Amino acid sequence: MKSKLNKRDLIYLACPYSDPSPAVRLRRFQYATKAAAALIQQGFIVFSPITMTHPIDLEIAGSASTLGSDFWVIFDEAFMERCDVFVLLPLKGWNKSKGVLHEIEFFRLAGKPLMVLDPEFAIKPLSSLEEKAARKL
Repeated sequence: MKSKLNKRDLIYLACPYSDPSPAVRLRRFQYATKAAAALIQQGFIVFSPITMTHPIDLEIAGSASTLGSDFWVIFDEAFMERCDVFVLLPLKGWNKSKGVLHEIEFFRLAGKPLMVLDPEFAIKPLSSLEEKAARKL
C-alpha cells in the first residue's frame, strides 16, 4: 500500500454524520466542508460525501431528521469504488460510526490506502492502532 499521495489521486473524505441532534449533524457537515476546502487548497482532488449529501438529506428528510447511513450506502459505495484513497476526518465518535467503519473496511478490502487528517489538515497514514480499533467494532 502506498504511503505518499499523488495530487491526482481522488480522495474520499470520511467522517461521522448521523446523530439524533440536528446541531451535531450541521457541525459535522461544516467540519467536513472546511477539511475538504483545506485539502483542495493544497491541490488535492476531494470527494466529501457529507458535504454533498447533507443539503440533500435536509431537503428529503427535513431538518429534524436524517435518512441515515443505510440510505446513503449505495451512493457512498459508488464513489468509494472510484476513489483512490480513504482519508478520515477524525471527529468525535468516528470509531463508533457505522458508516465510517463500513468505509474503512471497504477501502481496506480493496487494498486502497487508509489515511487520516491531523488538526492542521495534513494527511498521514491511518495508524495500525486506529485500524485495529475500527475492526473490533
